Amino acid sequence: MAKSRSVFICSDCGYEAPNWSGKCPSCGAWNTLVEQSVVTGGKKGRGEASFRAVESAPRKIGELDAGAEIRLSTGIPELDRVLGGGAVVGSLILVGGAPGIGKSTLLLQMCGSLPPDRKVLYITGEESERQIKLRADRLRAENEQLYVYAETDMDRIQRGIERVDPDLVIVDSIQTISDTEVSS
Repeated sequence: MAKSRSVFICSDCGYEAPNWSGKCPSCGAWNTLVEQSVVTGGKKGRGEASFRAVESAPRKIGELDAGAEIRLSTGIPELDRVLGGGAVVGSLILVGGAPGIGKSTLLLQMCGSLPPDRKVLYITGEESERQIKLRADRLRAENEQLYVYAETDMDRIQRGIERVDPDLVIVDSIQTISDTEVSS
């Protein structure tokens, strides 16, 4: 029988705590623990969160496939180098750094450097579509296959992704996105 319980997750480092406190025990940041509901299930006494749809099993290392990943060149050689030869198709990459350091600018430059056959959906939760257009013009980073969507609701974002069917999705910035299914 599934049960719901609350956990407190640090918005800075992702540390999970059973109770709220003013200071994160992991990174030391103040007032960053945010309550989130988690569905638990399984045998009595087990508090394992049911995030996975399919249970995995331990495997011998010799059974694992070590084939090369399919990589997508960003069009920016230094960014490709940092990513180990480009972005792995199907992966999630978190670009982090201090405010104003140029994360959004770098991602928009990447959009302009991608091959013309790559469709990109740039979701912005902090800026307007007009602001993105003005920056793209300034950077000369336009791409015929670049779509911009100013939205913060996860359900609408999912529908936008389904409509555009992009090769690459950029969410700028993830902390601005909300989902009615998640309490925090």
